[in-house]
Amino acid sequence: MGNFDGVHLGHRSVIELARRPGLPLGVVTFEPHPRQFFAPDAPPFRLMEAEARAHRLQKLGVERLYELPFDHRLAGMAAEDFVHDVLVAGLGVAHVTVGADFCFGKGRKGSTETLERMGAALGFGTTIAPLIAQGTEEISSTAIRTALSEGRPRDAARMLGHWHRIEGPVLHGEKRGRELGYPTANMAVDGLHLPRFGVYAVTVDVLTGPQAGTWHGAASLGVRPMFGENRPNLETFLFDFAGDLYGQVLSVGFVDFLRPEMTFDGLDGLIAQMEQDCARARAILATE
Repeated sequence: MGNFDGVHLGHRSVIELARRPGLPLGVVTFEPHPRQFFAPDAPPFRLMEAEARAHRLQKLGVERLYELPFDHRLAGMAAEDFVHDVLVAGLGVAHVTVGADFCFGKGRKGSTETLERMGAALGFGTTIAPLIAQGTEEISSTAIRTALSEGRPRDAARMLGHWHRIEGPVLHGEKRGRELGYPTANMAVDGLHLPRFGVYAVTVDVLTGPQAGTWHGAASLGVRPMFGENRPNLETFLFDFAGDLYGQVLSVGFVDFLRPEMTFDGLDGLIAQMEQDCARARAILATE
């Protein structure tokens, strides 16, 4: 049980400790994220949307996903009532595993001690997963956000246990890339904490459609300053790919930061730089 934003190595530790022979493995999480509910006007902080989280949890062998609607009723529910009404009466849990810093219930008054005490009284087991660290740094969604903001996707990946990904449908854009000889798949990035703006070497999973599969590519994340844009988006050029991806769902994994956003005197300079970016990305991804 937890928020599982990013599904990082600490979350994976909770999941592994939750496995019980003969019992289905489930995750209890909340949607929207409680932080998003309490501070809706705060800057975006989520590492992944709910659908991407569900895909990642499925890959880890989670058989059941319970996304509890985090609304005023749930926010105002006492910790003891949550255990009685949701975990026991609603879900019928046999065993609950949470991280050592897990808090729940109105005012965050419920703790791991609350779960252990009530589990002993109500007949379900409890496991408290210790916090995970790499060296002197605790693995957390906050540390991962910092690494991404600083253009360090490999450091983020070491804490995540996988490449940081942005997932979503391909949208129609201005089609400038096609005119330049580099057709790109455009994706919205609203509501997410974004990595440092710039160009990245990426790995791309096409999740839907007749051309589903995995490709290497180069992606530009940002506001396209040369064209006067101000709304961030993600544009990805898939190497050696031919076909129509409009409406299909992509998962773009950030492997290496190549350079920040730049402006150019003309299109010739932009095209020359794109050629260099793609060559560098191909070389980097060839070793992965």
